[in-house]
Amino acid sequence: MNSMPLTRHLLELRQRLLRSVVAVLLIFIPLFMFAGDIYTLLAQPLMQALPEGGSMIATDVTGPFLVPFKLALYLSMLLAMPFLLHQCWSFVSPGLYRREKRFARPLLFASVLLFYFGAVFAWFVVMPLLFAFFISVAPQGVAVMTDIGAWLGFTMTFVMAFGMAFELPVAVVLLVASGIVTPTVLAGGRAYVVVGCFVAGMLLTPPDIISQSLLAIPMWVLFEVGLLCSRWVEPMADDSEALS
Repeated sequence: MNSMPLTRHLLELRQRLLRSVVAVLLIFIPLFMFAGDIYTLLAQPLMQALPEGGSMIATDVTGPFLVPFKLALYLSMLLAMPFLLHQCWSFVSPGLYRREKRFARPLLFASVLLFYFGAVFAWFVVMPLLFAFFISVAPQGVAVMTDIGAWLGFTMTFVMAFGMAFELPVAVVLLVASGIVTPTVLAGGRAYVVVGCFVAGMLLTPPDIISQSLLAIPMWVLFEVGLLCSRWVEPMADDSEALS
């Protein structure tokens, strides 16, 4: 590998960051033009769960502007995720061995798909169930009217939590490929993994058993998928393999 001076690395890092910012802005500008319509569309899971005559409210004066703005920005970053990850890959790939690159490419692709799958699962499957449950248990005489800022913070946290949690198969494969653990050791610790999944569900979701289970059970299934895939993965060699 030809060593590069620190200034070259910093200049390349700046270039990658600028490209990432431009990509997000190019997606954000058209999304912001339709931010109100996008908000109305994405708020449907909650609006449909509200009782007849119920509505969402804005308790902050700037909320009607800032909430659609933030929503468009979050969506821009989510949609730009493949390009952002590609920029990260382009920055670090020169320092990887050929075998590491062979692992990294499919894992990068899988991580993007799994993140999107987790986000979609959270939005279209979990969120409607949660909203319906929370509103159904409201005491009699309580009018459920959610603030739009609170809705955005709750849903974005939930979507990101599911997106990151669905990366578990990639993490399992990386652990085995790096030689830190073996599939046999992971299979032997399955009981601890199950407990860990429910602990993660407890920490990343609201304090109710439904939302915790909706995150913990898919994590457990994804762990088993990662464990199955890791059985065909050999640990990366520690010798000085030639760089490409």
